[in-house]
Amino acid sequence: MTGSEADLLALLRELDDPGWLERPQDYDRGGTAARFGTLAARLEGDFTTHCTTEPDTQDSSEYGRVTVPGEATVCGTRIVVSVSKFGSLALVCADNPGAFLGTDDAQAEGELDGADLAKVERALAELGYVTIPEELLETDYDGPSRLPSFVQRPSWWNRFFGYY
Repeated sequence: MTGSEADLLALLRELDDPGWLERPQDYDRGGTAARFGTLAARLEGDFTTHCTTEPDTQDSSEYGRVTVPGEATVCGTRIVVSVSKFGSLALVCADNPGAFLGTDDAQAEGELDGADLAKVERALAELGYVTIPEELLETDYDGPSRLPSFVQRPSWWNRFFGYY
């Protein structure tokens, strides 16, 4: 599922509950794990390779990451998919979060192929994830939750993918 930046920001605001920083009140760990496993298997099939996974991240609002190795991508750069514990939010990055100013920048620099990105985004959409662009997640956080004091410039990424 994708949407306009305004719709996506509205979704982030809707999911932002100050009483539940690391995970939502109705968090289903088993369901999240099962869908994450399905995502990893789907990407392995789509890219015909083994993808590494880092599931069930502790002390973080990020559930985990699936990494498509660079050897399986057109440009030779790995693709990292981060999944949040909130609302099935997902982030797609070339190389690593923060390595580029989003997927458009990675494509412009020749590090991310459009067809590879489309494969990942199609898998996410078909599994019910909402892909949030890195550019939006890197904007200043102005919600009601009190983020950890070690976060110097809070962003929406800190809120939904960061450590607590």
